[in-house]
Amino acid sequence: MTAKRTLDVVLGSSLLLLAAPALALAALVLALQPPPGRSGVLRRETRIGLRGRSFELRSLRTRRFRLDLLSRLPHVVRGDLSLVGPAPLTPEETARLGPAPARWRHSVRPGLTGLAQVRARSGMPWDEPALLDAHYAEHHGTGLDLVILARSAHIPLRAAVRGLRHPGKARPSDTDHRLPGYSVAE
Repeated sequence: MTAKRTLDVVLGSSLLLLAAPALALAALVLALQPPPGRSGVLRRETRIGLRGRSFELRSLRTRRFRLDLLSRLPHVVRGDLSLVGPAPLTPEETARLGPAPARWRHSVRPGLTGLAQVRARSGMPWDEPALLDAHYAEHHGTGLDLVILARSAHIPLRAAVRGLRHPGKARPSDTDHRLPGYSVAE
């Protein structure tokens, strides 16, 4: 067992244990009040993993509080996914890649989060997801994984702390605060 796989099993199992009550509650809410036009609690999709092997990715049908990602933790423990790696692609997306990108993608497990996910919002031209995924596949290791995991946890935590510091405070773009009948000429 490699250091990366050990990290996946130990940290993935710990996170799954911590997230289990929230996941169970979310599954119950989804079962009692399914979103309009959708049935079932889980979304099932075929994805391509390590060595080009396909697997059925199951996740909760919700984006709230990133519970859909946390619901994928059993795939990490089982070995279909890693905590860190390129995004898992569908067979159609993999077929469109071509032979060279498909080869390096098949050399690493897809992940819950990855370099492309933590750098996606920087706006830099070299931060194309495909280039970042290729860079990760070429240079992956436990140190880089820990940095990516820290950044992945930091982003939602920073947003939550910001919300606690300024509860209910709207940003100017959120709401039009002008009184009815207001005019610039006044």
